[in-house]
Amino acid sequence: MPVDLNNAQPLAWDSASLNADTKAMLDNLQPNILRAHVREYLTVLFVRFNDVAEGKRFLRHVATTHMKSARKQLEEMRAFSRERKPGSAYVGIGISKAGYRDLGHSVEDVRRFGDKVFRDGMKRRVALVDDPPVEQWDNTYQREIHAVILIGDARPEPVERVREEILGELPQSARLLGEETGQGMRNPAGDGIEHFGYVDGRSQPLFLKDEIDQEPKEHWNPAFPLSNILVADPFAPNPARHFGSYFVFRKLEQNVRAFKEIERDLADGLGLTGADRPRAGAMLVGRFKDGTPVTSKPKAAGGPVQNDFTFDADDGSKCPFSGHIRKTNPRSFGRNVLMARRGQTYGERTDQPWDDAPPETRPSGDVGLLFMAFNSSLVDQFEFTQQSWANNPDFQNPATGHDPVIGQGGRDIKVTFPKVWGRPEQSLPQPQVAQTVTMRGGEYFFMPSLAFLRTL
Repeated sequence: MPVDLNNAQPLAWDSASLNADTKAMLDNLQPNILRAHVREYLTVLFVRFNDVAEGKRFLRHVATTHMKSARKQLEEMRAFSRERKPGSAYVGIGISKAGYRDLGHSVEDVRRFGDKVFRDGMKRRVALVDDPPVEQWDNTYQREIHAVILIGDARPEPVERVREEILGELPQSARLLGEETGQGMRNPAGDGIEHFGYVDGRSQPLFLKDEIDQEPKEHWNPAFPLSNILVADPFAPNPARHFGSYFVFRKLEQNVRAFKEIERDLADGLGLTGADRPRAGAMLVGRFKDGTPVTSKPKAAGGPVQNDFTFDADDGSKCPFSGHIRKTNPRSFGRNVLMARRGQTYGERTDQPWDDAPPETRPSGDVGLLFMAFNSSLVDQFEFTQQSWANNPDFQNPATGHDPVIGQGGRDIKVTFPKVWGRPEQSLPQPQVAQTVTMRGGEYFFMPSLAFLRTL
């Protein structure tokens, strides 16, 4: 029976009743797509090929020697949960439109990818999502990238070992254009955070029954169909069984000092004092630092990070419509837009991101997020989110403003904020907060099936 990507029932990947097509899908799908692979330590290599035969031979070798399947990843994660048995390092491969072309596929061949955004490449989409001009990107991303290779693990040693092996196998005709290094950050409670100090990555679409069964579902259903992230791999031996995913990579630099100054000034302007001051930042992000949704409580609550909530009963007097998590996941609509995010923080700092140190002690650059996300449609998911939600100052209601975290573009209109949590009184109109996240470059890739890579 063909794999039904639109099936509303979560995938029971370990079921004895799985049909042959679904088993083949799991055995030929790259890891980290259906479920996040542990990547506390991450290396990202950007490669250009200059010889078709050698490029194919290299990718085939990496896929055969270093890569595991989605099923193997899930089996390893279960073994770790039950026996604390560590699994193998994660290796993922993405190929750009230019990469497919320089691996021998014609322009006509590449049109078999149905997503125009992928066929264009990120550089040609700059104006549509208000990205900086390409000449302002980091040098790595100004070049023509053919492939991205991701290497991640819970420990640094396996990452370094696999990295050295893969680089040692890179043919002389190929070039390593650049490399990024990410490392996870956690708060004292053990939750993953980003550089502004807020819990990150909690609200994700889930696809697997064993994950979904562990989640409360009174208000928000975290179960999503595979159609949110998977498409048939057009060049695989059997596209009905072999699937891949469109992959977004963006390097986002965060000016932490400026963001903390904005939090302070907003709290002052709203007259927030004492324990109420953190609500200023929570209105920008949509959550308090510990992950408590500001639409649920006026103060941080501690404990497990809540995800079972909606914005349906909030008219903007608790969480502004511009709040980052409200902009990027409205919850009561747009479920088909949600991506599977797999980002990782980068950059070193000497301060503690979660504490209340003054803004002037914070970094103003060289730290940020390696944004990564899997999509079934770049135009209907990533670019729609960025253009129609994050960068749209009239999102849901007129004059709500840009997403104060990832929104890009001119901030001409003025906005208001609730002065008291849950009450209608708003502040006087004021300029939107300045942009503190800068896109430093990136590319669109397709993460093909192992069946394709291993038969190159």
